[in-house]
Amino acid sequence: MAIDYYKLLQVHRSASDDDLKKSYRKLAMKWHPDKNPNNKKEAEAKFKQISEAYDVLSDPDKRAIYDQYGEEGLKGEVPPHGSGSGPGDFRFNPRSADDIFSEIFGGSGAFGGMGHSGGPPMGGAQFSRGFFGDSIFSAFGGARGGGGEPAAASAPRKAPRIERTLVCSLEDLYKGTSKKMKISRDVIDSIGRPKTVEEILTIDIKPGWKKGTKITFPEKGNEQHNLIPADLVFIIDERPHGVFKREGNDLFVTQKLSLLEALTDYTVQLTTLDGRSLTIPINSIISTDYEHVVQGEGMPIAKDSSKKGNLRIRFQIMFPMRLTAEQKQGIQKMLTPS
Repeated sequence: MAIDYYKLLQVHRSASDDDLKKSYRKLAMKWHPDKNPNNKKEAEAKFKQISEAYDVLSDPDKRAIYDQYGEEGLKGEVPPHGSGSGPGDFRFNPRSADDIFSEIFGGSGAFGGMGHSGGPPMGGAQFSRGFFGDSIFSAFGGARGGGGEPAAASAPRKAPRIERTLVCSLEDLYKGTSKKMKISRDVIDSIGRPKTVEEILTIDIKPGWKKGTKITFPEKGNEQHNLIPADLVFIIDERPHGVFKREGNDLFVTQKLSLLEALTDYTVQLTTLDGRSLTIPINSIISTDYEHVVQGEGMPIAKDSSKKGNLRIRFQIMFPMRLTAEQKQGIQKMLTPS
């Protein structure tokens, strides 16, 4: 019976590459044999079909042949038509399910227990490797070439990098700090067997680092035969602060004050991100669009932490809800030009 790869991946025939990848990820996680220990035989068969479908539909050439000639076209069993159009000598040599899974997920079983030391895990799938060996696509010749001979050994390829978010407080990014991260990964021992090890990584946060800064630990992914381990990349994110807002190297703060304070002398009292107390007198009349700049009290500049951006103080004037007749007269008298 003919295989409908689109139905297998639960996508429309016009599905984009992103649609295919999203559906494959969902179905591969659902039918991975290690996720189905009580129904492993059916899961292996389903996982094989899902991998085969993604292998074909994610490759533009294979997909074009499949769309026109179906499964037989992939096997080269459809004779050329008329002027020579058709699959001709094409032979479908599918990749192994291990390779496809590793390519999409960045290595099987990577970082099941990542997280802050002493804190909850960051999450992630924990699977074993080599669930089908080299015979998963035996119906198509498995790891052999189109002529039935063993395929030549390919050079090791690099696994896709693994990215994780590292959330830091604004204080961390102002003063700098060190964070410990515990990871769990598979390594190959001296006799070629996989074993799981735990490692503690130290990440030194430098003063002035910004959201989006990347810290790379080369080849800290799972070790697998004929595969260079993935790089582990932490990406800095910034936790919102209750007082300050950061824009580039500048810090912004908003002060609420009464109309009376806006028209008379006002003093700003602030505690900085490193715990210092600032007293900033404002001797000007404060309007709604007034901004007071304090030089050198912003964020450290990462390339030269001896320098800092600026602190920018903005104001929100709280107008009175009502005034008595006497108050109105007093204001008019006070503000009327003589």
